[in-house]
Amino acid sequence: MDAPRVPLDFAEKKPEEMQRCAQQFSAAIRQRRTTRDFSDRPVPRTLIEEALAAAGSAPSGANLQPWHFVVVSATKTKKEIRTAAEEEERLFYEQRAPEEWLDALRPLGLDANKPFLETAPYIIAVFLKKYTTDSDQKRHKNYYTSESVGIATGLLITALHLSGLTSLVHTPSPMKFLNQILQRPDNERPYLLLVVGYPTKDATVPDIERLPLEQIATFID
Repeated sequence: MDAPRVPLDFAEKKPEEMQRCAQQFSAAIRQRRTTRDFSDRPVPRTLIEEALAAAGSAPSGANLQPWHFVVVSATKTKKEIRTAAEEEERLFYEQRAPEEWLDALRPLGLDANKPFLETAPYIIAVFLKKYTTDSDQKRHKNYYTSESVGIATGLLITALHLSGLTSLVHTPSPMKFLNQILQRPDNERPYLLLVVGYPTKDATVPDIERLPLEQIATFID
């Protein structure tokens, strides 16, 4: 059965207002930087809730919304995540990573030590739902899961930045330990960890450049 239809809630803007909005958003989001220097300063939970609500509005394959977000602020749980993540990271840096990959990471000053996993007030574990189980325990496949969860995560990062917080994407591999620590079912695959909070007053970031528009976009008129 087709879903019922409702009018599109769309208010058209004048061209000059559209341009102004586009420029304001572009300027604001280009200030976003990944940080690893997190303060333990408390963050209002309502900011996290609003950002997650924005992420949940993302488009998804067949509108199946194949994501689940686990928000961790408990000290004990953050410590468990750090311990497990650093174990995988040590194996990565010492055994798994090819030299070319390590060469690419070297200018960023990265290593297996991840203190921010305990210091930051929040860790958001993003899970990808490969399928959904209904009340009769019947499995229903989800579609375009990686694309859908990626878009939702992008909205989440953007919402957090615009609310005045900083974030860090952390992807230890493998991440199956998250299912055990956070008690998530087998149909959910850990997608990434998003560390969230305020930066320290002396926080620094690498002096690196983003590619200019002409190198990341092609216009065919």
